[in-house]
Amino acid sequence: MSAYTASLGQTTTCFTAAKPAPGRVVRKAVTFRAPFLGNAAGAAKTSSFAGVSAECRNLNRNSRRSGAVVTRAKVGDSLEEFLLASTNDAKLRQLMMSMSEAIRTIAFKVRTASCGATACVNSFGDEQLAVDLLADKLLFEALRFSHVCKWACSEEVPEPVDMEGEGFSVAFDPLDGSSIVDTNFTVGTIFGVWPGDKLIGVTGRDQAAAGMGVFGPRTVYCIALKDAPGCHEFLLQDDGKWVHVKETTEIGEGKMFSPGNLRATFDNPEYEKLISYWVGEKYTLRYTGGMVPDVFQIIVKEKGVFSNVTSPSTKAKLRLLFEVAPLALLVEKAGGQSSGDGKGISGLDIKVEQHDQRTQICYGSIGEVKRFEEFMLGKSERFADAAVKA
Repeated sequence: MSAYTASLGQTTTCFTAAKPAPGRVVRKAVTFRAPFLGNAAGAAKTSSFAGVSAECRNLNRNSRRSGAVVTRAKVGDSLEEFLLASTNDAKLRQLMMSMSEAIRTIAFKVRTASCGATACVNSFGDEQLAVDLLADKLLFEALRFSHVCKWACSEEVPEPVDMEGEGFSVAFDPLDGSSIVDTNFTVGTIFGVWPGDKLIGVTGRDQAAAGMGVFGPRTVYCIALKDAPGCHEFLLQDDGKWVHVKETTEIGEGKMFSPGNLRATFDNPEYEKLISYWVGEKYTLRYTGGMVPDVFQIIVKEKGVFSNVTSPSTKAKLRLLFEVAPLALLVEKAGGQSSGDGKGISGLDIKVEQHDQRTQICYGSIGEVKRFEEFMLGKSERFADAAVKA
């Protein structure tokens, strides 16, 4: 039996293919109505995500019954096939499927909402919640009905909310770059998955998985699992299915830079020198102001560097739990590196001491992260033996 879900507007349809007789396939559809404006701490019991959760649990039971967990995922696989091939943890598979369903729905809302500074208006002229708050509610609802999440928190709701499940805790940025939605730039969702019921006292290296939804001309679900190689991209198809289109395992050297917080160059002379180096060496500038596309392009192009640093007059704004740690796992599983907190350590090794903790970060190839540390810190002990191109 195979299954997938398609989300169109406010309707989620789960399809199952069964074989009642040799040579004949009958497709049955069950449609769930999705209440997009649920309460984050107590979503309605009639949510479509309850149906999705039940369907995915059936998939998990069927896979266990047949023992069908293969050894390697392939490009062209569906998301379900990839997860079955990549992890034996049924709860982790359930959680990643639930997040994919929420991201699919958010993609639709981002495409169809007409957004002002504080609110969105639907096709009937009715004012709705700002699209980032709407995304926040959808993600909380998806996690609640996954039944495998204990605690969840977000940039909008930084204090953990009890999801009443068991297995994992999740932190997410519901819509990074929401301020540039009205300009039609690419935006996205970022999330990290930690095993157990703790989101304090952990590091990014403790994550079981991380992912981001990329909402641009194409909708992409980019994920990495701690115990599976590579960083993986899934493209949303017209039928609502996620198809595995790319696996990234190496980020090489290349002259592409994405410099965040350029205001810091005013009173951070080391950052000013680094920016001058990139410009003087004729690096290609690729910067949108949205962290998702600016980091995602490093994975897609398999080269480049992203930086966001502080200065005496510009404090850190990137949140460790909701943005920095999840993206660090994605980049490092893709074959890149990160440097965080101004200490010459991986972004995965910064300890989370409070939910709203801020930090500075650099992502990129090993050579570019080494160069970043040499300019900003005077040395790079971690990568002392790594060769850096001029």
